[in-house]
Amino acid sequence: MSPSSKSQWDFGELFPSEATRRVLTVSELTTQVKRLLEKELGLVWVTGEATNLRVQSSGHIYFTLKDPNAQLNCVLFRGETNANREVLQDGQKLLVQGDLTVYEPRGQYQLIVRAVELQGVGALQLAFERLKRKLQAEGLFAPERKRSLPKYPQRIGLVTSPTGAAIRDVLHVIQRRNPNLEIIFVPCRVQGEGAAEEIAAAIRRLNEFAQSVESLNRLIVESEDGSTVQRFNDSTHLDLILITRGGGSLEDLWAFNEEAVARAVFESAVPVVSAIGHEIDFTICDFVADVRAATPSAAAEIITEGVFASRQFVAETPGWMGQRIHQRLGRERENLEQLTERIARSHPSRRLNEKLQLLDDLQSSLLRGVKYRWREYRTVWHDVGQRMLRVRPAQLLERRLESWRELDRRLCERTHQGVKDSQNRFVTLEARLRLLSPTNVLERGYSVTFDAETGQVIRDATEVKPGQRLKTRLKKGEIRSVAEG
Repeated sequence: MSPSSKSQWDFGELFPSEATRRVLTVSELTTQVKRLLEKELGLVWVTGEATNLRVQSSGHIYFTLKDPNAQLNCVLFRGETNANREVLQDGQKLLVQGDLTVYEPRGQYQLIVRAVELQGVGALQLAFERLKRKLQAEGLFAPERKRSLPKYPQRIGLVTSPTGAAIRDVLHVIQRRNPNLEIIFVPCRVQGEGAAEEIAAAIRRLNEFAQSVESLNRLIVESEDGSTVQRFNDSTHLDLILITRGGGSLEDLWAFNEEAVARAVFESAVPVVSAIGHEIDFTICDFVADVRAATPSAAAEIITEGVFASRQFVAETPGWMGQRIHQRLGRERENLEQLTERIARSHPSRRLNEKLQLLDDLQSSLLRGVKYRWREYRTVWHDVGQRMLRVRPAQLLERRLESWRELDRRLCERTHQGVKDSQNRFVTLEARLRLLSPTNVLERGYSVTFDAETGQVIRDATEVKPGQRLKTRLKKGEIRSVAEG
C-alpha cells in the first residue's frame, strides 16, 4: 500500500489530533461566556415577577425574576445603596436594572441588580410616597401654615380643563348657590405630558393677576391739609384659587402629584382649594392646599357656603322674627295674667273673706270640741255606773249561787255518766270471762281428766301409769276410774 493511499479505517478527519484542535476547560469556557455577556449586553433593564426572595445574614438579597416562559437569577449586594430594597416582595411586578454576568462556580448567568422600581401603578405609587415624604419633611403640609377661606368671597380663580366635567359641576353649583360670584378662569390641561407645568403656570398667573388688581385698587387721596392717605378697594381683589378636575386613575391624576404643582400651591399668596378626583382620591396638591374638598361640587359648596347660608338666613328671617314676636307676646300675656292674679290676691275684700272663712273654721272647731268633751264625759259616767252595779252584794251572791248550781249539776251528770260507763265495762268483762270459762267448754261435750290425788290435769296419755287413780269431770258430775296397764 502506497503512503499516499488512505486506509478505509483512517478516522483522522473525524478525530483530529491534539495538535489540530483547541480544547477548553470548563473554567475557560465559563470565563469567555461571562466576558461575552458583559461585553455584548452589559447594563440592561429587565421586567418580570419577583419570586424566591431570600435575605442572607450578610445583607445580600437573592431572588428570581420570571415571566411565563423563562426566569433569571438576580442578586442585590449589600453595598448597593441606590436600589429600593423596600419594594422587593414575592409576587411583585418589578422593573430591574443591572449588569448581566455569569456566576462561574455554578456556571449560571445572573443579573447583578443596580436599581429596582415598581412597574406600572406600583412605580407611580412609590414616586408618590417618596415625594410626599420629601415635601412633608420640608413643612409644605404643616397645619399651622394653612389659611382660612374668606366667608363671603366675591372673586375666585379657577384652574381646570375647559372641556372636563369638573368645570360644569362647579359652575352649576355656583350658579345655584351664589350667581353673583365672579370667576377668573385660567384653562389648562389636567392630564398628560406637560400638564403639571401648565397647572403651576396657571396658579402663578392668578397670583400675578391678584397682585396687579391690588395695585390698581390702591387709591391715593389728598386730604385738606395737603397730606396723602392710602385707601384700598377690597371689593375687587382675588379671594381664593380653586384647582379641580374629575376622577380618574392614578396615572390620570398624576399631574397633581408633580413637585412643580406642589411648589406653586405652596408659594401662592392667595388661599388655594384643591378638589381633585373623587372622595377616595388623594394627591400631593391636596396635602399642600389650604383646604381639600372631596369632589369639585363639594369645593363649590364650601366656597359658597357663607353667602348661601346668609341668603338662607335672610330668607328665613321673616318667619323667624314672626315666631320670636309671637313668643314674646305670649310671654308678655303670661306676665299680665300673673300680675292680674297678684292684684286680685292682694285686694282688701279678698283679705276680709279669708278672715271670715278663718272665723267660720274656728267656730266649727269649737263646736266639735264641745261635742267631743260631752261624749267623753258620758262614756266616763256610764263606766262608773257599770262599776257600781258590779260591786253590789246581792248581785254578787246571786252570781255565786248561780255558779254553785252549775257546778252541782255538772257533778251529778259526771257521777251518773261514770256509773253507767262502769256497768258497761263490767258486762263486757263478764261476757269475755264466760267465753273463756272451762265450764263453758264442758257444756259443749268435752271433759277434763285429773290425777285423783294431786289434781293435776292429764294432757298426755304417756303420763298415766297403770293403777293410777283418775278423776274425769263432765258437764254434770264426775267419774272416778283406775288406769289399766
